[in-house]
Amino acid sequence: MNGTIKISKQRRWSESKAHSSWQIFKIMAEFVDGFETLAKLGPCISIFGSARTQPGHPYYELTVDVARKLAEEGFGIISGGGPGIMEAANKGAQLGGGKSVGLNIELPFEQHSNPYIDRDANLQHEYFFVRKVMFTKYAQGFVMMPGGFGTMDEFFEVATLIQTGKMSPVPLILVGSQYWGGLIDWMQETMLQKSNNISPNDLDLLKVVDTPEEVVEHVLQFYTKHPLQPNF
Repeated sequence: MNGTIKISKQRRWSESKAHSSWQIFKIMAEFVDGFETLAKLGPCISIFGSARTQPGHPYYELTVDVARKLAEEGFGIISGGGPGIMEAANKGAQLGGGKSVGLNIELPFEQHSNPYIDRDANLQHEYFFVRKVMFTKYAQGFVMMPGGFGTMDEFFEVATLIQTGKMSPVPLILVGSQYWGGLIDWMQETMLQKSNNISPNDLDLLKVVDTPEEVVEHVLQFYTKHPLQPNF
């Protein structure tokens, strides 16, 4: 009996290895498709936030305004391509006459393409890590609207890439002081002062604002001193 189980496990492991080899080609295809599409678009801003935020909600409408104003300044807008804040970002991009990009991911819930993505800039992803590279490689700034685990994941990844020098410094903006204030206080008091797990200048990477005008002002001011270029 034990021998049968051992052989079965070995067979499954061998099949898994073969599947992994084929995965490499699918992963490469996603990277190539994404790089070729995004490299043509010019400077963009990535906007993150909850998929659950409905039209009419203050944060949804605020996101539309933020994206519209950034688009009017010549930036394309990159979102996760789904509903909620992502939809609001793409809607604002189109209202502002900018490029509207959607980086969709196949999920069992929440995710479907919103109707405000440009047809030639609607990318589909199977792998989260490929999608995250697409969000970060060409974006000239990151706007974090209120969101859940996915938004936090993107926020801390971008902050880590900049902190460690793996990515060029770019604007990293948290919109909604009421939403983000508790997290910033915890980072200041616990991460920094009590535990010394970050440096004081690490918090300088972040900008907390409440209005679309503040977002645009921060981005434009940053690029009076820095070139527009891919991040890595």
